Amino acid sequence: MAEERRDPRDVRGVGAEEADAWRELVDTARRTVSDGLVVGTSGNVSVRVADTVLVTPSGVPYDRLTPDDVTGVDLDGRQVLGSLVPTSELPMHLAVYRSTDARAVVHTHAVHATAVSTLVPELPAIHYMTGALGGAVRVAPYATYGTDELAENMLHALADRSACLLQNHGTITYGSTLAQAYDRTAQLEWMCHLWLTARALPGLTPTLLTEEQVAEAGERLRGYGQRGA
Repeated sequence: MAEERRDPRDVRGVGAEEADAWRELVDTARRTVSDGLVVGTSGNVSVRVADTVLVTPSGVPYDRLTPDDVTGVDLDGRQVLGSLVPTSELPMHLAVYRSTDARAVVHTHAVHATAVSTLVPELPAIHYMTGALGGAVRVAPYATYGTDELAENMLHALADRSACLLQNHGTITYGSTLAQAYDRTAQLEWMCHLWLTARALPGLTPTLLTEEQVAEAGERLRGYGQRGA
């Protein structure tokens, strides 16, 4: 008798929506490595499905994650899926979901963004894509990773924003999808690289955008792209 083949979406009783979300989460986490936004297992990714938050586990290389490694918690942090320990940065992820309409969160240790976090209290408005993140990107004061203090500092920096820098640490962004959260991370790292490059030229000071210019760009960017996409 031929061996029955398991539907790859049927992961230890996890529903199809969670299985699809986990697969996208793992792909996104691997992309943070391949795009140079994190090294090793630093950084983490999560996605919300109803009241369950799927999140990368602590200390597991992303290329080793399989469908059976699905890891999920409820909004209070109680583990409801899987046996692997969730990321140590779970307090930050949960704080975002409790306080915003986020459906996905990406945290990285991107080099240029982390460098900027050590220099200024907010990223200067070097490019109009600042408007896509809600305005000037603030730097959350340093606190030990994985603590409630860091999560609280982050929330203050995220007020009316979809991204912030974490002092001497990295970045965090959120969005309505994993793709959007990841794109915001990539745009933030690019703008940090741009600002560091421009300010490195001796005797010259980068031209910055005004708050009004950033706000106008933000309004235009809300309608950017194909309708219904």
